[in-house]
Amino acid sequence: MSTVAYDDRDGFIWCNGELVPWRDAKLHVLSHGLHYASSVFEGERVYQGAIFKRDEHHQRLLDSARQMGFEVPYSVDEINRAAERVIEANGITEGYVRPIAWRGSEQMGVAAQRNRIHVAIAAWKWDTYFTPEARLKGIQMRTASWARPAPETAPVHAKASGLYMICTLSKHEAEADGFNDALMLDYRGRIAEATGANIFLVQNGELHTPEPDCFLDGITRRAVVQLARERGYSVHERALMPGELDRTDEVFITGTAVEVTPVNRIDGRHFTVGPVTRELVEAFDQLVQNPSTWDQHTTAPSSVQPAAAAGR
Repeated sequence: MSTVAYDDRDGFIWCNGELVPWRDAKLHVLSHGLHYASSVFEGERVYQGAIFKRDEHHQRLLDSARQMGFEVPYSVDEINRAAERVIEANGITEGYVRPIAWRGSEQMGVAAQRNRIHVAIAAWKWDTYFTPEARLKGIQMRTASWARPAPETAPVHAKASGLYMICTLSKHEAEADGFNDALMLDYRGRIAEATGANIFLVQNGELHTPEPDCFLDGITRRAVVQLARERGYSVHERALMPGELDRTDEVFITGTAVEVTPVNRIDGRHFTVGPVTRELVEAFDQLVQNPSTWDQHTTAPSSVQPAAAAGR
């Protein structure tokens, strides 16, 4: 990943309807989104100049904002066009897109009904999160000391900035101990996800993945579920306890950044980067590198999603 600071780059960022020079894309220090985490965002990948699952990402941005109590002042189509302008303006063929919406600075305090909703979209060149060699070797994870919260305690189905602080703490803790990422359990002690990705276990040739009832039903997760089923694999969405890792053959994580990445270790347990994982890595890579096929490969939200998150 680039070592150039993200506030000191050439290029353009779309802010509230206009392309502005990268270094001029700023917000006030008293913005509500900074002080009270009243912001939502998306992470998107660009392959061959096109955003993978563009409409799904931008619909989720709007849905996340509604769960946070505000409306994004642009439609999905308008955000689509804005993102495409950013990609073109920055000359990106393979890259990453970050739309974000937040409450501004008109009102400072817990209440913020009068605050303007700002929207920005940035994009930068980016090929891969892990090197190809490291990715196929598999990453190492350790169980986090933080847990995903219960649905009645936080807007857990919104891609809300504030929900990622425990992810940052967990990832820093894992990296300090020599691991690549952390495995997060939920408030019941069940397996939930990685710090920024969903998780799958392979047991006897079948896939098992946690019910997304207190964390995001990832867009990449949905795509991988469909790819697996198209290839004849059974996929079970259910409660998974950590003890099941003892009878698990393969583990992998999925997400916009990590794509499909094998896991070779969780705490003291070791796993092979086996045939099921390798097939799905290859299938996903083939899918994203063929934008002409994306319209034929649609994904639906998990059946276990609550009504508040329907249609994402």
